Amino acid sequence: MPTSHKKVVVLDRDGVINVDSEAFIKSPDEWVALPGSLEAIARLNQAGYRVAIATNQSGIGRGLFDMNALNAMHLKMHRMVAAVGGRIDAVFFCPHTAEDHCECRKPKPGMLKMIAERFEADPDATPTVGDSLRDLQAGAALGFPTHLVLTGKGQKTLDAGGLPEGTKVHDDLRAFALDFLSTEQD
Repeated sequence: MPTSHKKVVVLDRDGVINVDSEAFIKSPDEWVALPGSLEAIARLNQAGYRVAIATNQSGIGRGLFDMNALNAMHLKMHRMVAAVGGRIDAVFFCPHTAEDHCECRKPKPGMLKMIAERFEADPDATPTVGDSLRDLQAGAALGFPTHLVLTGKGQKTLDAGGLPEGTKVHDDLRAFALDFLSTEQD
């Protein structure tokens, strides 16, 4: 029996699932879900999608918070998603700063490549959702369909232009889930 590709959606974290801050999200108290985002994850799960997060977390590399704080933020996120009937299957993060020139920091596609390998995902059928150009560039580099949400830095990203070809734009993660799942049914 041939192995079938898994259905996966890749989400950025800050500005997509939770409120973003120019001063970084540094603690569980600062991690606040955007309206409808947790329910959107649950809706994707109910439609058979696994949800993976790919998030740059250079605040670690900058010394603004440590792994304990990041783990506590992610524990809060997992619990809040579970409370509405959803599940996040994996969180991939890059702790590096731009000066580290790593392969995992978006816009480089390292994290998304790891997600595709881990979940045996077909890049053509694995949407990536972000609020910044670098989120979209990382997905586009691997052939992932790109989706911009207008929460977080999304409106500024849209206004600046230069989006990868074929990028679809949604008001927020909830709108993405509804739009994406309605077109999947076609």
